[in-house]
Amino acid sequence: MTTGPHIPQERKLVTAIPGPKSQAFIERRSAAVSAGLGMSFPVLVEKAGGGIIVDVDGNSIIDMGAGIAVVNVGNSADRVVENVQNQVAAFTHTCFMVAPYMGYVEVCEALNRLTPGTGKKKSALFNSGAEALENAVKIARRFTKREAVVVFEHGYHGRTNLTMAMTAKNMPYKDGFGPFAPEFYRMPMAYPYRWPGGPEKCAEEALDVVIHKIEKELGADRVAAIVIEPIQGEGGFVVPPKGFIKGLSDFCTKNGIVFIADEVQTGFARTGSMFACDDEGVVPDLMTTAKGIAGGLPLAAVTGRADIMDSIHVGGLGGTYGGSPVACAAALGAIATIEEEKLVDRANHLGSIMSDALNAMKKKYPIVGDVRGRGAMQALELVLAGSDEPNPAALTSIVKYCQQKGVLILSAGTYGNVIRLLPPLVMPDHLLKEALQILDEAVAQAQ
Repeated sequence: MTTGPHIPQERKLVTAIPGPKSQAFIERRSAAVSAGLGMSFPVLVEKAGGGIIVDVDGNSIIDMGAGIAVVNVGNSADRVVENVQNQVAAFTHTCFMVAPYMGYVEVCEALNRLTPGTGKKKSALFNSGAEALENAVKIARRFTKREAVVVFEHGYHGRTNLTMAMTAKNMPYKDGFGPFAPEFYRMPMAYPYRWPGGPEKCAEEALDVVIHKIEKELGADRVAAIVIEPIQGEGGFVVPPKGFIKGLSDFCTKNGIVFIADEVQTGFARTGSMFACDDEGVVPDLMTTAKGIAGGLPLAAVTGRADIMDSIHVGGLGGTYGGSPVACAAALGAIATIEEEKLVDRANHLGSIMSDALNAMKKKYPIVGDVRGRGAMQALELVLAGSDEPNPAALTSIVKYCQQKGVLILSAGTYGNVIRLLPPLVMPDHLLKEALQILDEAVAQAQ
């Protein structure tokens, strides 16, 4: 497998974390960078590849975050680097809408081929997941000539004004930043662990509630789009039970509503299929992608039914940097890596290792309330022992322990109590198992 820079795939600590050079950097960062930007892991990165991040103090850290599901193919993957170097040497920018280039078209062709469904599809490229979501909403409203958009509890769709209206969690994403865009309506999410009627009834009951609220409170004929993450990301890796996503899609089809799947975090082999919608054979009308699309370069897309994508007037979509030639070159390298190295299969293999380890933790430790996820997208929900009350204090303790041991893990969840694991899909087994062993120790000490 390609591991980018040829970095030894082993955890190694030569200083405490943060080390002296990283501490000096943190002081410099604090003086220059807005305090509004957080920092999950207090080191200065020097290089990264495979499943390892190396900091300036020489510490080799196991990366269980992949840049929030961005470097699915690993940092600086060989095909990505080669494509980018060749493209930079040729030209860096013309703006596709001014003087077009082949890379943009090739990425759209790949997306049209890879995304669910066999019907005629088209794509448009943008810079970020939030920008893709904004454009998907624009397209849906123009196509349907309706304004209302349905979103879900625990959902996350971005930090721009319109996508903050779509995002559920107030802190830190929305607090003090309003007023927000109108005509967004939040519905209950099918969250099996926390569904009042229990996980067995979650799919049917949640679907009934959502459809009832749309029909009675909004009017289905007013709804332009239903937007949902097939597995919620920032909301805590909430995996809706089988039937819920399919039921929403069918409801959209019956009522002329555009079904938009936000696959920004779940896309590009992350969940053990190319896209999470593939798990139930759901074919969205529109799909948004970003993160894993380009091996670390900023790129995003809206892909969907050709008639919907072509309903926009000429000039109605675009942006100066959308579909940058350099990012497109990276995307073609990342997609080739996923396909040629069979990273969909690899995600399932890594997922099996993670699921076994996390479920073993659930049996041992009463603060582990739930284990969930698919493929290489897995999570632990932490609770107060003997209850389902969220336990954010345990999460803080676990993250700190892992950090000190040289393992980068990420938090998530509306209640600040979910550990999410997103290893690069090229991570070797031994590194993943070592990270999981350290996570086990971290959970044990947080009891």
